[in-house]
Amino acid sequence: MNEEALKGITDWATQNGPTYLIKLLGAVAVWIIGGWIAKRVANALNRQMERRRTDETLRPFLYSLILWSLKLMVGIAAITTLGVQATSFVAVLGAAGLAVGMALQGSLGNFAGGVLLMIFKPFKVGDLIEAQGFTGVVQELQIFATVLATPENKKVVIPNGPLAGGPMVNYTERGLIRVDTEIGIAYDADIKAARDALMKVMKSNDKILSEPSPSVNVLALGDNAVNLAVRPFCKPEHYWDVFFYTLEEGKNALDAQNIGIPFPQMDVHMIKE
Repeated sequence: MNEEALKGITDWATQNGPTYLIKLLGAVAVWIIGGWIAKRVANALNRQMERRRTDETLRPFLYSLILWSLKLMVGIAAITTLGVQATSFVAVLGAAGLAVGMALQGSLGNFAGGVLLMIFKPFKVGDLIEAQGFTGVVQELQIFATVLATPENKKVVIPNGPLAGGPMVNYTERGLIRVDTEIGIAYDADIKAARDALMKVMKSNDKILSEPSPSVNVLALGDNAVNLAVRPFCKPEHYWDVFFYTLEEGKNALDAQNIGIPFPQMDVHMIKE
């Protein structure tokens, strides 16, 4: 670089440097202070929604939407402080948004899925649902994803697009759930005695509902046993307690009645020629 070019750069920096430095510092200040204000405003609105007892599913979604919208406005204000015309920036932002939208179709689909979930409300926070191969309690509905807590206490994040467009089972919606268990008894066992013993077990548990009433019926004549379908009803949050209780206490009740639960067996017939 020759001395004349270097002198030109130095002169420009001397004349314009302080102005651009002030603009840069102003933009940084707008971003920091504006971000702080946006966070405070979003938190204040969130507390207001809590006081008004806004739906637990809707509140986190609205909070995230408001916060990101305010941050976008702060970003535009910071860039405008640098001297960029707002109209020009909006045009560039629109073109960039189109390009990003094409590249992030999945994310936009997840956002649209979140909106659909908010409109149709197939579940709410606290519901036990099964979707996309996972079963868990809904912890939070975010803009792009839904967070579940599984019975194993694992955190599962499901994108809202597939969640809104795929099949879903809500175990909490109707307030009760049927626990399907299967117990086999020997072919020479008394079916009525086995049914009475299993019904007594289910009626002795306070977590098993009396209405709809539990049932014990012959489900299938298996290769080694008569398979009984044991069907108690309970609240969704008691599902696993009732499931394990029915199997364990059912086994003990059958043992007390000397009703065997056979092992797999095979009869071999020898034919002499």
